[in-house]
Amino acid sequence: MEAGRKIQSTDVELLERLGTLRRTIETEVARRIVGQHGVIERLLITLLADGHALLVGVPGLAKTLLVSTLADALHLDFRRIQFTPDLMPSDITGTEVLEEDHQTGRRRFVFVKGPIFANVILADEINRTPPKTQAALLQAMQEGEVTIGSDTFPLGRPFFVLATQNPIEQEGTYPLPEAQLDRFMFELRITYPSRAEEIQVADMTSSGPPSDIDSVVTAEELLEFQGLVRRIPAPPSVVEYAVSLARASRPADESAPDFVRRMVSWGAGPRASQHTVLAAKARAALHGRPVPNFDDVRDVAPDVLRHRVVPGFEAEAEGRTADDLVARLIEHSRTW
Repeated sequence: MEAGRKIQSTDVELLERLGTLRRTIETEVARRIVGQHGVIERLLITLLADGHALLVGVPGLAKTLLVSTLADALHLDFRRIQFTPDLMPSDITGTEVLEEDHQTGRRRFVFVKGPIFANVILADEINRTPPKTQAALLQAMQEGEVTIGSDTFPLGRPFFVLATQNPIEQEGTYPLPEAQLDRFMFELRITYPSRAEEIQVADMTSSGPPSDIDSVVTAEELLEFQGLVRRIPAPPSVVEYAVSLARASRPADESAPDFVRRMVSWGAGPRASQHTVLAAKARAALHGRPVPNFDDVRDVAPDVLRHRVVPGFEAEAEGRTADDLVARLIEHSRTW
């Protein structure tokens, strides 16, 4: 534990409450969602770390249902935005409309808030809208506010953006630029359920209406937990390890291993180091531990790095993906 930074007694109580809350949330979500335990944990980590996540998976894997169910369990305001080629930035952020006062006859512009003004935002198929509209999320995700003309409007907290992408349909899509991808703490892969899980899904969804979800926590409590994650001390060695992983992914860095120099065209930036440390702290807190360790870093690193590491020509020629390169880098880091 770092000198001068200690976990207070109130924080110990928060850690205990968080452990109990985690189990309760998992129980509630399981009323509608079968399996996906790893993804649910990652979403909770993202929320505790005050980050955002990109969900990648083929249609029909209950991505939307998972997000809305989690929002219900957390008692958060949820909005779904369907991204389409004709979606405009004002359709997300809101717009000013001319309104007339019937008593005085005077007209004035009034700002009508868009769907971005909610706690949990599902940006469905975000890569189906042009970059201009994608960029409308940038300020909101990074700064927690929206600027319309000369006025700036703060967003409510907590604020949690989950964007989805379909990995198999590329026609008519607009790949997210690196600046947009870098705003997401995690890129999470949603995979097909096992045979037993798929049987359970088919039975559950064909035998009655969806189960009701009880809200088990308030927005104010979530903000307390986010503050707890920020206060948790990360040992210098853990911070250095997270930074070393990010730096070693850059082919021009002196610490990069040979396979990175040959197979990576672009590595992770400094925000990856920050997100790795925050996610490791959130994972430790979620498991009731007051200090993160190397295992926490290694556990969250693939989801932090996969969308920030760009494979080069040699990697593509050998069929190596970003996941392959990140896994190899993490395994290589065990020798440091």
